[in-house]
Amino acid sequence: MEQLWMPFTANRQFKAAPRLLVGAQGMYYRAHDGRQILDGTAGLWCVNAGHGRAEISAAIARQAQEMDYAPPFQMGHPLQFEAANLLAAIAPGDLKTVFFTNSGSESVDSALKIALAYHRARGDGTRTLFIGRERGYHGVGFGGISVGGMVANRKVFRGSLLPNVDHLPHTYSAQHQAFSRGQPEWGAHLADELERLVALHDASNIAAVIVEPVAGSTGVLVPPKGYLQRLRSICDKYGILLIFDEVITGYGRLGAPFAAQYFNVTPDILTTAKAVNNAAVPMGAVFVRNGIYDTVVHGAPEGTVEFFHGYTYSGHPLAMAAAVATQHIYQRDKLLTRVADEGIATYWENALHDLSDARHVQDLRNIGLIGGIELQPRPGAPGKRAYEAFVGCYARGVLVRYTGDTIALSPPLIIERGQIDQIMSTVRDVLRTID
Repeated sequence: MEQLWMPFTANRQFKAAPRLLVGAQGMYYRAHDGRQILDGTAGLWCVNAGHGRAEISAAIARQAQEMDYAPPFQMGHPLQFEAANLLAAIAPGDLKTVFFTNSGSESVDSALKIALAYHRARGDGTRTLFIGRERGYHGVGFGGISVGGMVANRKVFRGSLLPNVDHLPHTYSAQHQAFSRGQPEWGAHLADELERLVALHDASNIAAVIVEPVAGSTGVLVPPKGYLQRLRSICDKYGILLIFDEVITGYGRLGAPFAAQYFNVTPDILTTAKAVNNAAVPMGAVFVRNGIYDTVVHGAPEGTVEFFHGYTYSGHPLAMAAAVATQHIYQRDKLLTRVADEGIATYWENALHDLSDARHVQDLRNIGLIGGIELQPRPGAPGKRAYEAFVGCYARGVLVRYTGDTIALSPPLIIERGQIDQIMSTVRDVLRTID
């Protein structure tokens, strides 16, 4: 195993006691020792339709036989346009223009560039400053790290981050929000910090604000009631673009196609990846308001490249085939709204909050089919208790994720009530065994 440098992994710890997955079907992985592992994380927030979908693998295989690759610069292929039309059909508001990438990190960097290009095209070239948020996660590109607010992701690279960035405070308060069900009542006023940053930097210098509607990787931080609406209002007031990073919340996670629709707040740019094609092939998609696209494209001289940005694998044929097949599954099986329509979110909420008396639990947070179980940190060993819970759950046949001292849960949207019960009971049993 020594030849592989594993990402976001304690390499020495893993290689001393490896956990290998060798198969997957429906709600389950199969481990190298033959055990069945219930997937409580949809892979990594991304396999929303469940594993082993025959329609998706068949579409990829057909496309690989027909055409394995097509250049995306100055050329196109039909599946690019078919996928874009399917995505535009479920997009919120007038975000009907789609730019393809290969990951959430690339989607975020693309969104930041689109914002700069838009302001420049409309004669507002001084708008170059971005505002992110503390505890935000926007991937691992230098742009995403810069607007992100997770200390461990930033500290090593601090000297090379984008210079024109500031941050809003995060929205979590244990004092005011602990054990909230869904959106907390307290905290909408935290959006007003944007007014202070506008006064500090002047609106004429600010290009965009970027936030996750629900912050996932930092431990499931649910936006307070009214918070996102207030951000939208302030951005409108000063002509600042609002970017939603929906790499985690997109494609049915909250019981609506996007969190923008769930919260009834339409951003100007929306970034996605992960579940766009059920994670079958690396892919991301940025949704842009039509007016932004029109401003950039029609503001350039005829016959010239309007936006100097893109990737060799933008709109890759295999990724597009997987995306088209996935979107048809979502539509046919009504998966984008199943969490709300079939009462799964309510059952999930109740099952999660039944853990309020479990050992070491100091807070529970939920929305849609997302859950966060925050554990009391072990003195002098932050994150250790959650790691041991992660390992203990895996040993008992359930895959969870941990971030800091929070166990994060986000199972595939096909989950049934009995499987929800299994996840929660396993977590409870494991916490009993941990000091």
